[in-house]
Amino acid sequence: MPQTDLGGLSNSANVNDLRSLCIDLAVSAASKAAEGRVQRAQLETETKSSLTDLVTEFDRAAENFIRERLSSQRPQDGIVGEEGLDVPNTSGLTWIIDPIDGTTNFVFGLPAWGCSVAVTQGNTILAGAVHLPVLRETYSAASGRGASINGTELISSQSTSLQTALVATGFAYNSQRRSQQGALVAKLLPQVRDIRRSGSAAYDLCCVAAGRVDAYYEHGLSIWDIAAGVLIAREAGATVEFTPESAVTDITLVA
Repeated sequence: MPQTDLGGLSNSANVNDLRSLCIDLAVSAASKAAEGRVQRAQLETETKSSLTDLVTEFDRAAENFIRERLSSQRPQDGIVGEEGLDVPNTSGLTWIIDPIDGTTNFVFGLPAWGCSVAVTQGNTILAGAVHLPVLRETYSAASGRGASINGTELISSQSTSLQTALVATGFAYNSQRRSQQGALVAKLLPQVRDIRRSGSAAYDLCCVAAGRVDAYYEHGLSIWDIAAGVLIAREAGATVEFTPESAVTDITLVA
């Protein structure tokens, strides 16, 4: 499995401890959102970048829950979250939070949504977890320590054949970009086994880690969509590249 030089990591930030905290935060936040969702027949939603880019009170509540926990347990760490959190660090560590990745699925009652939590040091992802409460799956990884689902080791697909590859992808909220992405899928589809689209980048990367799909690509991602999933897939043996590496939004990823 891939190894990372952690020579500059503070003794107070053992990657196994960070992994455990990622799991705790992701499971707790996602479980609270799931409990709230089953009590509502319909959800009130707002929009962000487009009419199809949804946000709910549960997205914000989950992010606030994680912020409060981190502020109490690791007050010197930074936090970046999808719903607006941007807390600078004094420790060298920053937490990357997507409180509900797959909000459209969450709103429409589809199962592929979850909470993604990762912690970074500079551009190095140290630990991460993704919890999908409806599927009852918790994925996690620590740098150089492997990846797991519900405690069982993950191993990615070793297939190198494009013709037989099951490929996952996703689509942006911007209509012009979606049109371009649709055209690309049309060109790719005859060359592969089939295409899958879950609606959650974090889950797609976890599916790469689990060998449920052979590859995944998408353009227009944000760092909170992918931070935990990138580490989980890499630690399961997958090759994952994204650019620009230091960007927060408008990221292109191939796994």
